[in-house]
Parts: sequence; structure tokens; C-alpha cells
Amino acid sequence: MSFQRLAEALIPFFVTRQIFAGAGKVLQTPRGFHYCLSQRAQHICQEISGATTSSRSIINTRDEPHADAERYRRLHVIVGDSNMSEVATYLKIGTTALVLDMIEDGFFDRDYSLQSPVQAIRDISHDPTLREAIKLKDGRSITALQMQLEYLEYATRYVNSINADTTTKDVLARWADVLTKLESDPMQLSRELDWVIKRQLIDNFMNRHRLSWRDPKVSLLDLQYHDIRPDKGVYYRLVSNDHVDRITDDDAIEQAKHMPPQTTRARLRGEFIRQANLKGKDYRVDWVYLKLNDPERETILCKDPFQSHDERVERLIRSF
Repeated sequence: MSFQRLAEALIPFFVTRQIFAGAGKVLQTPRGFHYCLSQRAQHICQEISGATTSSRSIINTRDEPHADAERYRRLHVIVGDSNMSEVATYLKIGTTALVLDMIEDGFFDRDYSLQSPVQAIRDISHDPTLREAIKLKDGRSITALQMQLEYLEYATRYVNSINADTTTKDVLARWADVLTKLESDPMQLSRELDWVIKRQLIDNFMNRHRLSWRDPKVSLLDLQYHDIRPDKGVYYRLVSNDHVDRITDDDAIEQAKHMPPQTTRARLRGEFIRQANLKGKDYRVDWVYLKLNDPERETILCKDPFQSHDERVERLIRSF
């Protein structure tokens, strides 16, 4: 599949997925303060580009596969918000993986090309009621929710046609549930989606202290929601008071810090680093190579991200 075809099918999905993946934002404009769905939408300037800072795009063309370039390519997506909610993160990654599989398998044949993806992503973000309609190139108008429901319909048929694993089925079920709730009343998702959690939090704060959107304390609360320090961040306070839903738990997160996935190259890299540190060895590690800082030692290339065992690496570790 050509990159252009892949981008054409993915961009409408990325533009509209902010209705569940948006992190929420208190935005100041010449017309005043507004609450938006997405932090990042306002900073997107192009559909596709090679820049990541000077000209942010929906899909970036920087191709660094970090693997065997003859077998793997990199899809660099920089349009997503910084989520705190585990549910929003799970859906953001899970639905994107599902849609990508569907497109690559030739199951998705609809053309949802937008007249102006950059304008559309901003218009959708600026309307938390989810009623804003965006224009397609073929002249039709559609809301972000309607487009997500159509992607969901295709994904449902796709999952039913393959031998899908439990995780894929769970992503599909959660996606369907979230879209159903967004359709009837987004505030039902005040434990699950960042933009809804934050909206309710700010609304309650403003009502309690009789503040307006213009008050600096409101913008500060917006920022503090994303503070990643567990003892400081507002989101973590919500977690500790059981005000948000979770996908995982603290024990599993702590274990993941020290135990990489055992079915990927990360197992090899992690074991090499662990043993080298234990033996006091000086080393260098990149995505694709491992090397002891010794001129007599070879650099070991590990180009397959799904290869979890390699005799060369294990032999090197035994030689420490």
C-alpha cells in the first residue's frame, strides 16, 4: 500500500478521534476564553510534513524505522494529545492500531477525504457539544461523531471477519460504548475521557469559587491536571479518590518498569543492560544495536523488533 493511500484513510480518523482522545484545553482567543476538546489541534498547520516543531502536521514523514528498513517502515503520528486518563490512552492507541490493520488488510475502502483537515481539526476541537459539521471533498458534511461511528462500523465488520484476539475485541467494545455515550450525553464519561473529566473538574471549581473562564486560576488548574508528579498532579488526586476509571494498577506499572515485554526485542536489550550494570561494564545501546565499549568486541545489530532471543547477545552476556 502506498503511503499516500494510507494517509488518506488515516487522516480523517485522526482529525475526528479527538472526541474521545482529546485531553481538553482552556483556550484564549481574540473572542475570549473557550473550552476545547484538544490541546494540540490549535497547533496543527499541515496534513503531512517533515517538520515536527516549526510546522506541526497530522502525520510526519520522518522515516526512522528503528528496524530493518527493508521490512519495516515507521508511521510517525504527532497529532495526539498528552493524555492522563488510562482509558483515553488505551482507546487512542487501540483504535488506531485496529484502523491501521483494517486499512492495510484492504478492508477499508471508503473515501472520507476532508476539504481542509487543518481547519476541520480546529473546528471540531472548538465545539465540545460535538455538533460541528465538517466538509468532505465530495461535498458532504459530517460530524466527527458520525465519522467515528462509520469507522467503528467498518471495524466491527472487520473484527468479525478475522480471528481477533481478546484485546482487539475489548478495544472494539470500549470504542462502541464510548461513542454511544458521547452521542447521548458526553458527561456520562466523566470518569473515562480526559476532556470530560477536566471539563467537569473545572466547572465544579468555577462554581465553587464563583470564577469565570478568564480567571488565571482556571488556566492553572488546566495545567495542574497534567502534572505527572504523583504527589502534585490533580489527575493523581482524582485517582487516589477513585474519581476516574483505570485500565491497569500501580503494581502492574511498577513491574513494567523493570520487566520489558518478553516477546519483543526489548527483552534482549533489557537483559543486556541489566547484566552489564550488574557486572560494571561500560556499554552503548540504541534501538538497533548493543555494544560493549571495548574495541575488541563487535557491535551486535538487532534489526527485528519482534526477535526476543538472539544467541549472539546471550553469548555476549555470558562472556561478562
